[in-house]
Formats: sequence, C-alpha cells, structure tokens
Amino acid sequence: MRRLNGWLTIFWLLMIPVSIWTHWISSVAYVAALTLWGLVSGHWSAWQAARVEVKQEAEGERREEVAEEIVEKIANQSGVAATGAPRDGPDAAS
Repeated sequence: MRRLNGWLTIFWLLMIPVSIWTHWISSVAYVAALTLWGLVSGHWSAWQAARVEVKQEAEGERREEVAEEIVEKIANQSGVAATGAPRDGPDAAS
C-alpha cells in the first residue's frame, strides 16, 4: 500500500504542470474530479491510520496482560506476593 501511495503522489505532482500546460486546470470537471480524489484519499488515509492505532492499542493491552501473568508466576514460584511483600501463612517461605 505504501508503494501505491508513493507512486500516486509522484503521479499527481507530475500532473500539476501538465494540468496548467493543457489548461485542464480551468475545467470544472477536472477540478471536481481532483476534489473528489482528494476527499477519497484523505478519508482513506485517516481510516488506515485509525486501524493502525486500534491494532497498536490492542497489542499494548496484550503486552500488559502478559507482563502481569509473568509477574504473577514469578511471585508464585518465589513465595513473594505480587505486591513485593512476603506472603503470610503455611506456604510462606521460611
């Protein structure tokens, strides 16, 4: 997708002088088509960015869950409460 967007950017940059040279820039239909393309590509980019943000947030939450599980396992194996205080009771390490 990045490659396609890069080529489209180059294409539209090259179309600026072509549009001026051919006088398409004074065509209402051409300007309307450019406006529609700008709207579609802008909203598409925002949608893709939102998808990435949601995915990153989900990965962050999963990492936190895994970290909590690891801390809990280590605490259970070492006989220390997950808060760092020694456990009381019959299973506490002597």
